Amino acid sequence: MAKSEIAAEPNKQEILVTRVFDAPRELVFRMYSDVQAIPKWWGPQYLTTVVEKMEVRKGGIWRFLQKDADGNEHAFNGVYHDCVPPEKLVRTFEYEGNPGNVMLETVTLEALQEGRTKLTAHTIFQTLEARNWMLQNGAEKGASEGMDRLAELLANIKNQPR
Repeated sequence: MAKSEIAAEPNKQEILVTRVFDAPRELVFRMYSDVQAIPKWWGPQYLTTVVEKMEVRKGGIWRFLQKDADGNEHAFNGVYHDCVPPEKLVRTFEYEGNPGNVMLETVTLEALQEGRTKLTAHTIFQTLEARNWMLQNGAEKGASEGMDRLAELLANIKNQPR
C-alpha cells in the first residue's frame, strides 16, 4: 500500500499531503463528501468522529466532533468555498481547541491510469506559528492515519461483491 507524503518545509505557512489511492477519482471524492463515509476514515482510529453538519457546496458549512475513550472532545469546523466534483474541494478549517487560527485547505483529485487517484491536500495557515502549533499537536500523525484509514475503506468498497 502506498503511504502518504507529508511536507512541512521550514519557514513556510503550509502543509502538503499527497497520496495515491487504488480507487477511481469519483469514489475518492465521494468518501470526502459523504456524511456517512467521513466517520469511517477521518482522523486517528482512537477517536470517534461525528459529522454534526456537512453541506458540501459553495458557501456550505461543516463541523466534525471527535471524542476519545475518556470523553474528551475535539471539534473542527469551516466553510466550503468551492466544490467541483470529482476534482476539487476548497474549504476553511479551524480546530476549535485553537480558535482564531483558520486555515485554507484545497483538496485536488487527479485521475491516474489503471483507476488510481492522486490526492493532494494543500493547507495554508495564517501564520508560521499556527502551522507549527498544528504539527506539534499531532496534525501529521492524524493526517497520515486518516489517509491510511481512507485507503483501507476504499479497498473494502472496491472489493465488495456487486
